[in-house]
Amino acid sequence: MNWEVVIGLETHTQLQTQSKIFSGASTHFGAAVNTQACAVDLALPGVLPVLNYQAVEHAIRFGLAIGAAIAPKSIFARKNYFYPDLPKGYQISQYEIPVVLGGELEIMVDKETKVVQLTRAHLEEDAGKSVHQEFTGPQGEPATGIDLNRAGTPLLEIVTEPVMRSAAEAVAYAKALHSLVVWLGVCDGNMQEGSFRCDANVSVRRMGETKLGTRCEIKNLNSFRFLEEAIQYEVRRQIELIEDGGTVVQETRLYDSDRQETRSMRSKEDAQDYRYFPDPDLLPLMISPEWVNQVRATMPALPAQLRQEWQGSFGLSAYDAQVLTQDRATAELFIELVSLAGNAQAKAASNLITGELASSLNRAGLMASESKLKAKHLAPLLARIADGTISNKIAKEIFAVLWEDALQGQAISSVDEIIEKRGLKQISDSGALETLIDQVMSANLKSVEEFRAGKEKAFNALVGQIMKASQGKANPQHVNELLRKKLQS
Repeated sequence: MNWEVVIGLETHTQLQTQSKIFSGASTHFGAAVNTQACAVDLALPGVLPVLNYQAVEHAIRFGLAIGAAIAPKSIFARKNYFYPDLPKGYQISQYEIPVVLGGELEIMVDKETKVVQLTRAHLEEDAGKSVHQEFTGPQGEPATGIDLNRAGTPLLEIVTEPVMRSAAEAVAYAKALHSLVVWLGVCDGNMQEGSFRCDANVSVRRMGETKLGTRCEIKNLNSFRFLEEAIQYEVRRQIELIEDGGTVVQETRLYDSDRQETRSMRSKEDAQDYRYFPDPDLLPLMISPEWVNQVRATMPALPAQLRQEWQGSFGLSAYDAQVLTQDRATAELFIELVSLAGNAQAKAASNLITGELASSLNRAGLMASESKLKAKHLAPLLARIADGTISNKIAKEIFAVLWEDALQGQAISSVDEIIEKRGLKQISDSGALETLIDQVMSANLKSVEEFRAGKEKAFNALVGQIMKASQGKANPQHVNELLRKKLQS
């Protein structure tokens, strides 16, 4: 409680292009080592880089989505450092003038919204990959191999201000950013393949202080769980170090997921250590207003826009709207379901998607895009609830049948078919319900007396007995109305 955590994230987002950012080599994942590295990627003498047009369009699209400024002129620079998987001895990146400036992203933590300010997003190329496990030297000693397939892969590095105050906020931001870049189609979001990797800058300071503490950067976190664990460990490490009289050293650290701890990798470089200077082989990137408008015209409806619209038009809560826009497939399912079931069923559609469907997908380890249950299968379920044919409780039983069909890859049964075959039609006939109520009242005279003595809980007990006697088929609304009338007569 005496410490404040300060977190900023740098996210390397691999742009969804067919070729690399400065060459025509393929970006396809999974190719044999060093088969997708051309002369430009290998930095052979005399080669020149040529900028990938689509990578720039993806950067513009992202910038528009976060409300950022698109720089009319941006510069590519050489970031100089030596590493075996960097053949040129420098990485082409953007430094002083990035393509995207500012912007913000709304996140939700514990059902509360917060806005995270972004500093910039800049284009750059990825380095190759060092492979340590598979090689040995002449005497059997450990050795390292270099795979240059990733060298030159287009990245958009997205940098936040240091405005997050907990690991939970950092994870919520990373998830929201991941959802957005996949939604926009600028990244496939595959974290196992390295398409979306986070570096977390973490520092602590005593509560009330305004000066930032010394930060450590945790590199290459490729899962939301690892991001959360790494930050939590690093926060504990820094606080314990300071409280024991030590000093936090600015450095780059790696996260060991097996031991659930961070460990030192190298001392942290500052910008001057990289000796940035404009790349003489690349002209400044000029982005005209017309180009920006062309990209804007192709933008899909954004999650924030849909959330605002659905909260206003359908009365959805901020939380429900957030869940429905967590990915594009879920949002599109909701839109289609409402179009089939009608606007009046929007809240019921939201409850179905965020409740039974989301739980089932989660248990099966599936994404919404992988669901075999579509809007056309779910719309009749909402219709039968709305017209009183079935209750919400019966609807859950029917959904379970639909889900099992989908999971087994069978033809999905129709809702009406299931109702008919299983005798699930709700009892709404007043005569039949009155007979049932009379029987339950006669068998539960004590509850009847307690209700008439002013104990409201006795009413709920009687309703429960009626629903049990009807095997859940009695119309709850009609039961409530008829029972109350009889008890008060």
